[in-house]
Amino acid sequence: MGERGQDSKKVCIGAGVGAIFVALCCFTPVLVAILGLVGLSTLTPYLDYVLLPAFVVLVIAAVMAYRKWKQAMIPYKTRS
Repeated sequence: MGERGQDSKKVCIGAGVGAIFVALCCFTPVLVAILGLVGLSTLTPYLDYVLLPAFVVLVIAAVMAYRKWKQAMIPYKTRS
C-alpha cells in the first residue's frame, strides 16, 4: 500500500470518528447538556443548522476516502 493508501486510510478514519462524534452530539442531548453547563444554552436552537450539514459532509468524506483506500489496496496489475 503506497502513500496514497495511507492518506486515504487516515482520512477515512478521521471522517468516520468525526461523523460518530457529530451523530452523538446531534441525536443525543450530549451537546445540549455541555452548552447548558457552560452557560451557552441560548445556542441550542441553532445546533441543527451546524450539526446536520456537518454530519452529511463527514459521512460523504468517509465514504469517498474508504473507496479511495480500497482502490489503493488493489494491486497495480489487476487495475484496468
